[in-house]
Amino acid sequence: MNAVLPDRIQFAFTIMFHYLFPIGTMGLAPFIAWFTVKGIRGHDDVALRSGRFWARIFAINFAIGVVSGIPMEFQFGTNWAAFSSNAGSAVGQPLALEGVYAFFFESIFLGVFLYGRERVGETLYAFSSVALWIGSWLSGFFIISTNAWMQHPVGYRIAGDGHIELTSLRALLLSPFAWWQYAHVMTGALLAGAFVVAGVGAYYLLGRRKIEFGQRFVRAGVIVGAAASLIAIFPTGDVNGSDVTRDQPVKLAAMEGLFKTQEGAPLAILGMPDSQREVLIDPLYVPDLLSYLAYGNFRASVNGLAAYPRDLRPPVELTYYAYHIMVGLGTIFAAIAVAAALLLFVGRLFSARWMLWVLMLAMPFPYVANEAGWMVTEVGRQPWIVYGLLRTAAATSPTVAAGETIFTTIGFAGVYFVLGVLFLLLVLREIANGPREKVA
Repeated sequence: MNAVLPDRIQFAFTIMFHYLFPIGTMGLAPFIAWFTVKGIRGHDDVALRSGRFWARIFAINFAIGVVSGIPMEFQFGTNWAAFSSNAGSAVGQPLALEGVYAFFFESIFLGVFLYGRERVGETLYAFSSVALWIGSWLSGFFIISTNAWMQHPVGYRIAGDGHIELTSLRALLLSPFAWWQYAHVMTGALLAGAFVVAGVGAYYLLGRRKIEFGQRFVRAGVIVGAAASLIAIFPTGDVNGSDVTRDQPVKLAAMEGLFKTQEGAPLAILGMPDSQREVLIDPLYVPDLLSYLAYGNFRASVNGLAAYPRDLRPPVELTYYAYHIMVGLGTIFAAIAVAAALLLFVGRLFSARWMLWVLMLAMPFPYVANEAGWMVTEVGRQPWIVYGLLRTAAATSPTVAAGETIFTTIGFAGVYFVLGVLFLLLVLREIANGPREKVA
């Protein structure tokens, strides 16, 4: 058996499981900072206890995220040695910056926040919450910059031996492609954090316990969630779509299930792509809209998949369905958050039990949308691991057999199952106990 497919499956499995936890840390960090600074400045004990409560859940996410992320580091040297050898000078530098600076910055101030309440002054304690937010988002920036370079390589040259050499770290870190991708990913994480905060608050209100905390959580989550859901659509989602149209047009065709090049290309709301027959089955179209969204012209020509060789097309079905799951859920989130914000504005949200149920039950779905978005990004890039420069099939390790990868994937599945159950038990226990009576 060729080892490429098992290698890809293993990396996809490990990174998708791991990514659940950075979503939590990046999404909750702004709320921890907000509640803590508000509590310190206003001598608000409820806000301080709220910040401590979410920091405990943050810490659980952080710990499981660290453990679940370790296998990916080793996979670069085992399963993907050819990739590391060819592109290591480019991807290694931002990843090193993430580990040496952002990760330790975040870790240090998490320790200060959790254990320094009685040992440091109020100013440093408040700053530690803000630093926790900065560290978690800075860590995300370095990771996403690395991925964005693999999507749209800049600041490099091809050495005489054929290896890719980074010539400008500044170009990599300041690439507009990277910054808009980063903005969209952070918005998605913030949206997930907002729905978790609002959902837990709704749980307390529905159970008629910890009412003051429940109201504050729902209010903060709904306001942030409404803003984040709209920003995720425009401008961050729109600009990312424009970047894909310009730099990865074949991915755009796969996302939309567009097989034939068309002038006035329609936007597919629904449909089932059949890549063998090159047709979208039972489609529901909005005429001409894809042309307008892609090029600002209702009659613009949009290349279909047939314009590209088959060996340069990504897996169409997986890219298409992941994209439509992301967009569909994003639209639903915007509707929920805006409706909840309107109810909050007129003073009826806390008594609208039907909306509280919606907020509570919606908590897991932003995670699904975030994972679907990454599937679009990564699967839609295929067959390239570094777009236009290095194919995925040429990036694996020639000495690692497929059977070895399958065996270790089964082992990872068992370990990750235990980690997942442990995470749920710890987080659910914290939610059941709620904010503590005293800040300590």
